[in-house]
Order: sequence, then C-alpha cells, then structure tokens
Amino acid sequence: MTLNTLTIAEARDALRKREITSVDLTMSCLTAIDAADGLGAFVHKTPEIALEQARAADARLAAPEAPALCGIPLGIKDLFCTKGVPSQAASNILRGFKPEYESTVTTRLFDAGAVMLGKLNMDEFAMGSSNETSCYGNAVNPWRRQGSNVALTPGGSSGGSASAVAADLCLGATGTDTGGSIRQPAAFTGITGIKPTYGRVSRWGIVAFASSLDQAGPMTKSVRDAAIFLQAMAGHDPKDSTSADIAVPDFEAALTGDIRGKVIGIPREYRMDGMPAEIEALWTRGIEMMRDAGAVIRDISLPHTKYALPAYYVIAPAEASSNLARYDGVKYGHRAKLAQGDGITEMYEKTRAEGFGSEVQRRVMIGTYVLSAGFYDAYYNRARKVRALIKRDFETVFAEGVDSILTPATPSAAFGLGEMASADPVEMYLNDVFTVTVNLAGLPGVAVPVGLDGQGLPLGLQLIGRPWDEGNLLNHAYVLERAAGFVAKPEKWW
Repeated sequence: MTLNTLTIAEARDALRKREITSVDLTMSCLTAIDAADGLGAFVHKTPEIALEQARAADARLAAPEAPALCGIPLGIKDLFCTKGVPSQAASNILRGFKPEYESTVTTRLFDAGAVMLGKLNMDEFAMGSSNETSCYGNAVNPWRRQGSNVALTPGGSSGGSASAVAADLCLGATGTDTGGSIRQPAAFTGITGIKPTYGRVSRWGIVAFASSLDQAGPMTKSVRDAAIFLQAMAGHDPKDSTSADIAVPDFEAALTGDIRGKVIGIPREYRMDGMPAEIEALWTRGIEMMRDAGAVIRDISLPHTKYALPAYYVIAPAEASSNLARYDGVKYGHRAKLAQGDGITEMYEKTRAEGFGSEVQRRVMIGTYVLSAGFYDAYYNRARKVRALIKRDFETVFAEGVDSILTPATPSAAFGLGEMASADPVEMYLNDVFTVTVNLAGLPGVAVPVGLDGQGLPLGLQLIGRPWDEGNLLNHAYVLERAAGFVAKPEKWW
C-alpha cells in the first residue's frame, strides 16, 4: 500500500507514532499527482510549498501536542485565495491573479500544520454541475462504467477536489457548496462530502458566487476524516460578517456509532416522478440500514420543495451578477486590448466578454434581469419569499422531533463528459434537485457513498441535519457508512 492511499485518520495516527514522516507522505502524493495529469484535477501544483510545509510539520510532530491535521497533504480548490499562488476561480478573467493574502480557511489549515499540494480544478466561479465550464479544461472522474472508456464527469463545481480525493492524489480537499457543489461530486466519485451550516466556516478570502448560499467544507475518504477536517476549518471569523460566533464542538468525538431512538425523516416530496429505480432502491436500502441501527423512521413532508430549484436559480444568479460586477479589467485580472477610440464602457464589455465563459455570462445576464427595475418584485422578491417558506418547512419538521433527514444525493450516477452539451441548461440544473434546499435553508448536509449502480459507478445518499448540529449529523453519516460498507475504488486507468 502506498502512503497516498491512507485516510487522514490513518495518516494522523501513523505520523504521531513516528511510523511515517510528512515528507514521505507528501512525496507519495506528489508522485501520484504527476502521474495523474489525465484527470485534470490539479491545475496549479505547489511541490516546493508542500515539501517546505511537510518539513515544518515533521519538526512540529516531534512535540506531543501537534494538531490532528499536522503533516496531512491536502488539495485546495481554486476558489480559495492562497498567498502568492494563482487563485483564478477557473476563470480567464482572473488569469495571472496571485493574491497578497490568505483565505481564513487556508490560514486555519496551515496553522494546523496541513500541507498544500496545489490548487484544484472546478467549474468557473463555481457555476456548474459537471466541471465542464473551467478555463483549465475538464476535470475527469477516476471511475469508468464497466466495459467502457467514456470519460465521466466528477460532478461540479468541486470536480477537481472530488477527482483528486477519489484517485488518492491527496488525503482530503477543500470544496465549496452553493447548491450542492460538495455533495453532488462526492456522490459521483464515491467519497464523503459535508456542507456545514451557513456561517460555520468563514467565507473570507473565498471568491464569491452567491454570498447568502456559499459555504466551504471538506471532501474526504471517510466520515471520520470529514469530522477531523471540518474541525480545523470551522470557527468564528471577525473578518466575515456572516460567520457565526458559535463554539465548535469536537466533531470526531461525536462519532459514537449509536443512533438508537434518533428520528430519521423521509420526505415524500423527494420521491420524484421518473426517479431511476436504482436511486429508489438505494434510498430504500439506506432507510433499512438506519432502521436496523435502531433509528425511528418517520415519513415527513417538506411541501415547498418543488419550488426550490426555480427559487435557487433566481437568487443565485442575482447574487452572482452583483458579486461578479467587480471583474471589470481595472484593478486586477484580465484586461482586453482596446482599439483606438475605445472608452471605459468598451473596456468593460470586451474584458467581460473575453474573460467570462458562456455559463457565467448566462447566469450574470439572468441575475441582472431579475434584479432590474421592472422584474425585481416579480422574480427576486418572490424567490426570497419562497426561500423563507422552504426554511420554515425544515424548522417545522425539526421542531416535531426529527433529528436528521435521509434523501438521495443525486438523481443519477455520474454522466459522460459532453453528454449534456446539447441539453437544455435546465436539464443540467436538475442535478441539484436534492441538494439546493439545504443551501436555501442554510442547513448542514452530508453525502455518503452507499453502493454501486448496474454499471459499477458509485451512488450516494444525503443526510440533512439541524442547524449547528454537524456532530450528530456526522454520527448519523458514520452509522450509514459502516452499514453500507462501501470500500470500492476506481480501477486505475490514468
């Protein structure tokens, strides 16, 4: 077994026992990364930084009180600003941008002794469900259908993070989730991904897509790893006005494996027309696993779920059009070459036309439209009211004693790259059908791999928790993970 295949928990324990060094662990990952260019996961490799951090971690590990992530090699999504390292949000408009500051999340990780292997691919400005909108090109899923060489999507927008973790290029990776961008790729690649409660993890220094929905979280090989990783990421940040001043519990200690008497809600609205039989069967299997573990299964109703996608695709583009207005070619990033006589308006137009890809342009235009004078009340305000109703549905269910909610994570297994190219954009947006409600309500949600479909591809289930209750949510996910016993790995082709 090579060191890069270890989980965070296994590596932490081996590092503390001095059985391995962080330098050896890091070198194993760097070697795997160099052999995996065909996956398109890492877009900016930082071996010099990684080895410097690994050497520092080894010195720190000599002391008895080294943090859990000390010496652990991680990948960082390209949405996180990293000082002196390209941070482009996978967009041409930020080509050449190297921040002079560090995001709060990466600062916390580095303070904990974590090692940065490099920056990871993603959909441009986190807008996409398949990692096909990146200026770097596609990230590729390490999984293949049985008997097929068709390249599959790792999901989006955190596709590079998902691909890197699933292929053992790193022990864990940061992701961000605006409408499912941690949970959907985690399900597509057979790994664990948690979106924490909105405000649990600082957004400072993370390139914004939709400020009231974005939340960073970990993508890992196991639920225990997710708990360890989230512990290091979470906490109040005075630099972020949306960061909550709430104590961070010991998430790993919450993994007792005991959920006897806990109430698991099964929302009837998530039984969609045309849901694939394999997804339905997986969900039924997950319900039985939780029941066998001693949980009480309760049918629940979340009546406004059917309005979630339309509300999300009004609110998210509206916030994006506001956030992306700053990319104008004036202070940093790309600036278009101007013709004689061009003024500032032409500079804005040409820069944004060249810098933004088609999906970003589409969402900016939708957002600008729904915020315009004649349509603000008809679209944006109405979507905000629907969002409040969706949030109230969850509050009602939790007030009635439900501890967590079990749903599918995705409506299908990973699809082929390019297979949705001719589809209506709305078809692609349907990938988020089970995940967007969690962002609209600001709740924590976790995706756990539970089984394989008929073509040998991973399928995941999602658990949704009470606000600020990530500890219990992770424990429920831990029980599901152990019951499912998912140990499948992709066969190496890259």
